[in-house]
Amino acid sequence: MSRFLALSASAQFEHHLFASLGPAHELQVVPAFTGTPSEFLARSVGGLIDVVILGPDVHLDQSFSLAAGLDRLHPDIVVVLTAVPSTELMQAAMRAGIRDVVDPGTAPEYLRQALELAAFTAGTRRLVAEKTVEQQNIRGRVISVMSPKGGVGKTTVATNLAIGLARLAPLGVVIVDLDLQFGDVASGLGLEPSYTISDVVNGDASSDAMVLKAYLSPHPCGLYAMCAPLRPAEADHIKPAQLSTLISQLALEFPFVVLDTAPGLGEEVLASLELATDGVWVCGMDIPSIRGLNHALEVLAQLDLIPPTNSVVLNFANNHNGLSVKDVEATIGLPVDIVLPQSRAVQFSTNAGIPVLQDGRKDPAAKGLNSLVNRLVGTPVSARKNNHRRAEIS
Repeated sequence: MSRFLALSASAQFEHHLFASLGPAHELQVVPAFTGTPSEFLARSVGGLIDVVILGPDVHLDQSFSLAAGLDRLHPDIVVVLTAVPSTELMQAAMRAGIRDVVDPGTAPEYLRQALELAAFTAGTRRLVAEKTVEQQNIRGRVISVMSPKGGVGKTTVATNLAIGLARLAPLGVVIVDLDLQFGDVASGLGLEPSYTISDVVNGDASSDAMVLKAYLSPHPCGLYAMCAPLRPAEADHIKPAQLSTLISQLALEFPFVVLDTAPGLGEEVLASLELATDGVWVCGMDIPSIRGLNHALEVLAQLDLIPPTNSVVLNFANNHNGLSVKDVEATIGLPVDIVLPQSRAVQFSTNAGIPVLQDGRKDPAAKGLNSLVNRLVGTPVSARKNNHRRAEIS
């Protein structure tokens, strides 16, 4: 149970908070206060506070002063300001130590998601603070979804993987579209992003991890997305080093970072592989795709860029094209872990912008995607490629 302490004299906002958080969390409300941050925290009863919520009726000067004091004295406590967001307000708030700015009129479910993410961040900060200096760089899993060839369903796998992980770790998953010119993560998830990677790498978020969350696009299933630029030409202004910084920041904030990479082995892909803890290799059941994956693995082995754990996903599988799973394994030199059969349901869900794991449709391909999620969750980062069991085409 997370513990929230709110400062607000608005009975309407207090009711909205209780309705949003529900009985699963503990909420205390202080109607009025003038004093130091320590005295404010002393108004709470019980254990440690995870999140301080500053109500819409609190003057901004008081909010910024209180937040700055809490940030200095208790950096493990996350401060959330409720106000109508604007670029200027969010920048000023983040400089004062406020992690998020949430519209007080937002729907209860979205307010709850924002506050639960803040509580998760508080827990992570507290855990980091308890570790030694050597252990302070606690990072989430960075799962790079890759394919040398386009058109093999890589984005479909990546978006469904993010949806599946979000069911197990609500608000703990972010998917990043690294196909900077022609990325389809936004389309695959049915999102219309307000910000893209271009805004992040060239703005305040590039140097302030707390600002970063404001640039992510929330998804109804409890995950976040960092979408590709809206115009392909913008990709020319994004450098691999900027992407590395972005991935590192996200890995400190989220337990799971899913990277949907561009086809091939461009600089952006190589930059992601340097940080990846897990590789998901998507391959179609055709000779060009299989040979392309084999060549890519050979190159990456020479560069020592193959992630510690790896999963091979065979997509569009069938028994009628003259190839078998054994043929694929013999060519790429790795076992096939997940087989996704050809599926009209997946095609329809992709066109609708609703991943098949989101709508809960029962389908052999959905079963395979769930197996991939379970495989990644159940595999420790230090595991190696000796725990495979041959997959079969059903």
